[in-house]
Amino acid sequence: MSKDKFIIEPHFRLQEWVAEEKGYFKDEGLDYVFQELIKSTDGAHHYKGDKVGAMQSFERGRTSNVSCACHWTVGVAASKGNGQLYAGVYSVAPSGVFVPQDSPAIQALEQFMPADKINLTFADGMLFHRLDQLIDGKAQASALFSGPYYFAEQLGFRKVIDTTFMIATMVTGDPDPEDLRKFFRALKRAQRDIDLRPDRYTHYYKNEFPTRYHATMDTRRWGPGERLVFETYTKEVYEETFKWIADHGIFADSGMGSGTYEDAVIAAAR
Repeated sequence: MSKDKFIIEPHFRLQEWVAEEKGYFKDEGLDYVFQELIKSTDGAHHYKGDKVGAMQSFERGRTSNVSCACHWTVGVAASKGNGQLYAGVYSVAPSGVFVPQDSPAIQALEQFMPADKINLTFADGMLFHRLDQLIDGKAQASALFSGPYYFAEQLGFRKVIDTTFMIATMVTGDPDPEDLRKFFRALKRAQRDIDLRPDRYTHYYKNEFPTRYHATMDTRRWGPGERLVFETYTKEVYEETFKWIADHGIFADSGMGSGTYEDAVIAAAR
């Protein structure tokens, strides 16, 4: 009986694009499909899932075997049985809250504001919609990361607080554990290439940006973005993060799972 192909879908970072360009997935002998869900030629895809957010997106199922989101979301989703957390790697994404150059606003989170004064909204959803709102003057401040983070800097928007955060990996379906190892070995090679010469690969950001921005983008000035860290996402980190989520009631409406690390993490990555 033939096994299904491993499904790879790039998502707002450079590593998958570089590994595909360099043939690293093929070098590992991975039998895969490389599909581009977020295409610059199709604006509709930039808002896919806009109304439901990352948590609900995991609940309805992903179209690739490996995807990622902020580690808070991945941990809760995995604890509820919506895929499994791959603990063999995590990533760190430069992120920030941006305001117009002449804005008097001072933006912050709980280190400057009491929790009862923080009003989070997920209605505007996906990353590019937040960027659009900032550029069009419809939002006084927007939280951005990855390509939109660098584009906002290029356009002269001002970062008033750094919100760099951890991203965790979610495994969906039932991929062969050896395929997972092949996939991540290829990404590790790609990460070394990016570390050495990020300027060679920042052009890939255009693949996932709406075409209306392409003429303005100067990706030569942009940074490498999300960086993969091939260290364990430990039980201690998971439990501390899960407690923080519970204490702040972040997923109060959708509920939380058992919170057990052993249940949430795929065995191949422990």
